[in-house]
Amino acid sequence: MKKPLALILSIALALGAAAATPEKNLPLPGEVFLVKGRTAFVIPPAKPPAGTPIPWVWYAPTLPNLPGDAEKWMFERFTAAGIAIVGIDVGESHGNPDGQALYSALYAELTGKRGFAAKAVLLGRSRGGLMTLAWAAANPGKVAGFAGIYPVCNLASYPGLARASGDYGLTPEELAARLAEHNPVDRLAPLAKAGVPLFAIHGDRDATVPLDLNSGLMRTRYEALGGKMELVVPAGQGHNMWPGFFQCEPLVEFVLARADRTKPPAPGR
Repeated sequence: MKKPLALILSIALALGAAAATPEKNLPLPGEVFLVKGRTAFVIPPAKPPAGTPIPWVWYAPTLPNLPGDAEKWMFERFTAAGIAIVGIDVGESHGNPDGQALYSALYAELTGKRGFAAKAVLLGRSRGGLMTLAWAAANPGKVAGFAGIYPVCNLASYPGLARASGDYGLTPEELAARLAEHNPVDRLAPLAKAGVPLFAIHGDRDATVPLDLNSGLMRTRYEALGGKMELVVPAGQGHNMWPGFFQCEPLVEFVLARADRTKPPAPGR
C-alpha cells in the first residue's frame, strides 16, 4: 500500500528536524541548538529578569563533554542570581579566526534574537582561555569581564606553536613571526583601554599550563597597561580537578559583580 505524498513529506521533515537537533548533556537543564552548524547551549536563569536584557556568562571550552559536573556548583550560583550560562562548540580551535567568527555568530544570535545583554562575562577553563580571550581582544566593547580557571593565555606555552599553527593555517615559523596578531597575552591593550577587569585562579604547580607563562604573565602585562586583574594562586595545586578551582567564592563574586544588568535606554533617548 502506497503512503500518501503528504504523509511521506511529513515523515521526511520530522526526520530532518530530528537529525538537525543536536544532543548534549549539560550539568543543569538548558536548551541545545545549532549556530552555523555548531552545537550551542543556553542554561537559563532561575528567574529571568522582567523587561531587561538577560545577563550572561560565556563558558569555554564547550566540547562534547564540557561543561561538566565540576561546573555545576558555580553554575547554580549564577542561575540563582538571574544569570544565564551559554557556550558554543568551536572544536580545538585554540582561539583562531574561524573560532572567533563562530563566537561572533553566537553573540549575534543571543543579543539580536534572544534578549541577552550587550556585554558578557567570559569564563575560560584551561584552553577555553585561548578561545575567550582571543575573541575578547577583538571585541572589548562586548565584554563585561573575564574569569579563568587555570586559563591558557599564551599560545607559545600551550599548545605550542607547532601544534597550534595548523589551526591558524600557518607553518610554525609563520605563526611565530605573526604571534603578536594572535596571542592573547600580546593583545591585551584593547581590553585594558576599555577597562575590562580580569580574574584567574591558577595553581603554582601547574605543569600543563604554567602559571608564570599564562595567568602570571597576563597579570604582569595587564597591570603594565593600566588594567586590573585579580589572581588567586592555590599553593601546591596543578592542572587538576581540585574542587577549590570550581567552588571558588572569589570567582563567583567577580562574575556576579560584573554581569551586565544594564537596562535598555528609554524610548526616544
